[in-house]
Amino acid sequence: MNNRSEFSSKLGFVLAAAGSAVGLGNIWRFPYLAAKYGGGLFVLIYILFVVTFGFTVMMVEIAIGRKTKLSPIGAYRALNKKFGFIGIIASLVAYLILPYYSVIGGWVIKYFVTFLTGGAAATAEDGFFVNFISAPIQPIFWQSIFVLLTFAVVLRGVKDGIEKASKILMPVLVVLSLGVAFYSFSLPGAMEGVKYFLIPDFSRFSIQAVLAALGQMFYSLSLAMGVMITYGSYLSKNDDLEKSVKQIEFFDAGIAILAGFMVIPAVFAFSGGNEEALNAGPGLMFVTLPKVFNTMGMSSVIGGVFFLLVLFAALTSAISLMEAAVSTVCDQFKLSRTKSAVIIAITSIVLGIPSSLGNGIWSGFKVLNMAFLDLMDFITNAVFMPVGALLTCIFVGYVIGTKVITDEIKSSSAFKREKVFTVMIKYIAPICIIAILISSILSAFGLIVL
Repeated sequence: MNNRSEFSSKLGFVLAAAGSAVGLGNIWRFPYLAAKYGGGLFVLIYILFVVTFGFTVMMVEIAIGRKTKLSPIGAYRALNKKFGFIGIIASLVAYLILPYYSVIGGWVIKYFVTFLTGGAAATAEDGFFVNFISAPIQPIFWQSIFVLLTFAVVLRGVKDGIEKASKILMPVLVVLSLGVAFYSFSLPGAMEGVKYFLIPDFSRFSIQAVLAALGQMFYSLSLAMGVMITYGSYLSKNDDLEKSVKQIEFFDAGIAILAGFMVIPAVFAFSGGNEEALNAGPGLMFVTLPKVFNTMGMSSVIGGVFFLLVLFAALTSAISLMEAAVSTVCDQFKLSRTKSAVIIAITSIVLGIPSSLGNGIWSGFKVLNMAFLDLMDFITNAVFMPVGALLTCIFVGYVIGTKVITDEIKSSSAFKREKVFTVMIKYIAPICIIAILISSILSAFGLIVL
C-alpha cells in the first residue's frame, strides 16, 4: 500500500495548486502581454483558453497523479511502462526551471528590500536594473536567499510545509493585490487604463495575440511541469477533482486580472497610455513600474507592498517546482525528504549561477543568440513543456484511452463536461499545443514576432 502524504483538506490542495499556478507568470508576464496585445482583447482570449484547453490538461495531470499516487516518472510508468519517458520530460522541466526562476525571484527580493529601506528613488534611476543584474555577486546572493526560503517550506513536507504556507501566502496575496489595485484605480488618468484592460478592441486582433494568450495560459497554469501530477498524488480520493480544478483556474485567472488592474492603470496614469510604455515587455515590472511608483506619494510603501506580493507569488510557484523535483528524487532514488530537498536546493543554487552571470560577466556566451537565462527559458517553456503536453494528450487520447482518466475523475465528481473533455484531449488540445511549439520556435529564431 502506498503511504504517500496527503493534503489534510481540499482547501489546502486548491490553495497549494493555485499557488503553483499563481506566480511570476501572473504578476509579471500577464500584465505586460495584456498591455502589448490590446488589453481587454487579450484578457478575453486568455480566459477562453483557461476554461477549455487549460481545464482539460490540468484535469488529466491531477487525475494521473491521484490515480497512481506517484511522482511523474512513476505515474506514467504505472499506466504504461513504455511511456515513462513522458514523466522524465515533465520532471526535467521542473528541475530546469527552478534555478533560473530563482534568479528572477532573487531580483524580486532585492527590489522589495530596496523599497523597504527607502530606496524607491534609486530603483527609478536609469540603469539601476541593468547594473544590478549584471553584477557578479549580489544577484547570486539574493537568488540563494530565494532558494533557501523555498527549501525551508518544502523541507517541512506536504501538510506542515506546503499546505500551511499556501493557506497563509495565498489569502495575503489576494488582499495585497486588491489593495494595490484599488490604489492604482485612484490615480489621475487611471480609468483610461481600466477601460483599455477591460474592453476588447477587436480591431487589434492578431494571430500573435492568440498565440501569446495560449502560451501565457500554458505557462501560468503550471502545466507539463510535473507539478500538477505531484500535487494530484497528494489529493484524497474523496475530493471532488472537477470542482477543485475549477477553483484553481478561478484563483489563477483572478490573480492575473488583479495584476493587470495593479499595473496597467498605473502605467496609463504615468504615461498617458503611450505605446512605448505599454510595449515595455519584460522590463515593465523592474524598469517601468519603479518609475511609476517614484511619482506617487508614499512610493516606498506602495512599491514595497507590490514587490512583497510579487515575492509571495514567486515563492508559491517555486515551492511547487521544488516539491515536484524533491518528490521525484524521493520516489526514484528512495532517499529521505530531507536528503532530497538538500540535493535539489544545492543544485538549484549552483545551476542558477550561469543564468545570473549570463546577464553580466558571461554575457558574451550565447547559444542561438540567447543569454543563458533566456536559453533555459526557451528550452523548458518553448520546447520541453509543449512536447510533454502533446505526448500526454496522445498518451491519454490514443494509448491508455480517455476512459482511464474519466473513470478516475468520476469516482469523486459528476464530471458534467466529460464529452467536451474527450474532444479537447483527443483533437483540439494537440492542435493548440503544436501551434504553441511551432510559434515559440519560430519566434526564438526571429522568424515571427510575439
